[in-house]
Amino acid sequence: MEIERTLNEILVRLFRNINTIEEQAVREEKYKNITTNDMHVIEAIGVGRPKNMTAVAKELGVTTGTLTIAVNSLVKKGLADRVRSEEDRRVVLVSLSQKGVEIFKQHQQFHEKMINGVVEQLTEEEKVVLEKALKNLNRFFRDKARKV
Repeated sequence: MEIERTLNEILVRLFRNINTIEEQAVREEKYKNITTNDMHVIEAIGVGRPKNMTAVAKELGVTTGTLTIAVNSLVKKGLADRVRSEEDRRVVLVSLSQKGVEIFKQHQQFHEKMINGVVEQLTEEEKVVLEKALKNLNRFFRDKARKV
């Protein structure tokens, strides 16, 4: 029972700390007007080819209406661009502006530092165990989210 209590404390603190640190990383002087939600949408849009709104909404687990509101905000902030598909004018494609790509890359570096900080002291066997545990945790949350 002690391990369960310890794991609970660690997970609660971990989620809080991740949220706090992500907010701080996003809210640097240069990007003060970006919210954590903006960052999640920026990550889902990604870099490269434009994505259709339906695909991005599905990746985020939100409705296209909710995504539209978020993308409108990103467009106003100069972080994203929206265009109609040439093949099918009903389809709206979204991509990151140059400023959005810059923010995406900065946030990606934050994630790389975080992962390196986690695994740098682990053996290969410990990395495998950690991966399995985190996959189980992710499956738990994914299954809970589907039931809501």
